[in-house]
Amino acid sequence: MLAGWLQRQWFEQRRLTPALWLLAPLLLPLNGLFVLGAAYKRRSTQAVRLPVPVIVIGNITVGGAGKTPLTIALALALRERGYRPGIVSRGYGGSNSTPRAVAVDADPAEVGDEPLLLARHTGGAVWVGRDRAAAGLALLAAHPEVDVLLCDDGLQHYRLARDVELAVFDRRGAGNGWRLPLGPLREPLARLAEVDAVVSNGPVAPGLAAPAPLFEMHLRPGEFHSLVDAAVHCPKEAFFGKRLHAVAGIGDPQRFFNTLRGLGLSFEAHPFPDHHAYSAADLDFGPGAVLLMTEKDAVKCAALTAAEIWVLPVVAELPPALIDLIQEKLRGRQAA
Repeated sequence: MLAGWLQRQWFEQRRLTPALWLLAPLLLPLNGLFVLGAAYKRRSTQAVRLPVPVIVIGNITVGGAGKTPLTIALALALRERGYRPGIVSRGYGGSNSTPRAVAVDADPAEVGDEPLLLARHTGGAVWVGRDRAAAGLALLAAHPEVDVLLCDDGLQHYRLARDVELAVFDRRGAGNGWRLPLGPLREPLARLAEVDAVVSNGPVAPGLAAPAPLFEMHLRPGEFHSLVDAAVHCPKEAFFGKRLHAVAGIGDPQRFFNTLRGLGLSFEAHPFPDHHAYSAADLDFGPGAVLLMTEKDAVKCAALTAAEIWVLPVVAELPPALIDLIQEKLRGRQAA
C-alpha cells in the first residue's frame, strides 16, 4: 500500500506535496543514494552490441505508460515495411533467471504478463531474461531470420547497446519532476535530450517539454471478449444496467477506468498495483457480478474464478511519421 500512496503523491502535483515535504529529511538521503547509484551503474556498464539494430522502448518514470501496446504496434508496423522483428523483455513478475522463449500458451507466472501479450499479439519471436543482451543473443541464435530487435522496457538497461531510443509518457507526465524516492523519475528529465523520440500516450501532459521529436500515440479500445473464449464478443450495450466491477492492475488504472466511462459504462472501480498477482479473493464481488478487465490482467486470472469476466483489448494507433523516423535510423545503422 505504501507504493500506491507514494505514486499518488508523486503524480498529484507538479511539485512536492506537503506530505513529501514532511518526509523530505528521510527521503532526501535515499534520493542522493539513488542518483549516485544510477550514475555509477550507467558509467560502469559495458554495453553489448548485437549484430542487428536494436530499438529500445522505455520510460524515465516508474510504472507503466503504454510501452507494451507501443511495442506491439511497432513490431506490426515494421513487419508491414518488410522487416522481421523480434522482441526481448525483462519479463517482470516472471521466474526467468536465464533467457527463454515465450510461447503463446506460456504461464505468465514464469514469463511475465506483458511478454505473453507481446507473443500473442505479434506472433513473432519473443524472449525474456534479466540480461536483455543475453536474451537478444539467444533469440537471434534461435531465429536467424530476425533483422531488428525491439526491447520492451529497457531504457535503463545499458548493457544492451541500442540504435533507437523511445521514451514513453502518459497523461501523468513526469509527475513532480523529482528523482526516486521523492518523485517518480528513474533518470533526470535531461535524459530526454538523448532519446530519438518521445511518445505521449494520449495528449501531452502539462509541463512536459521534450527536446526530442514528440509524437502522440492513441490507444483505441476494441470489442469486449470473453475471458473463457476470446472468440466470443460482446457489445458494450449489453453491459448497460448490469452490476459491473472494473479491475485494473496496470501502471495507471485510472486510464482503464476512463476508457470504460468513455464507453458509457457505470461500474465500481478496483485499482491494483502494476503487475499485481491476483488471488481468487481479489475477484470475489458476490453473485451476479460482471467483471471487466484489461488484457494484461486477464492473462493472470483465467483459473481464479468462475465469475463472468469480459476483457477489453486496446490497439495503439501510431503516426506514420514515427515509423518513418525509426526506419531512417535503422537504415543508418545498416549502412554503417
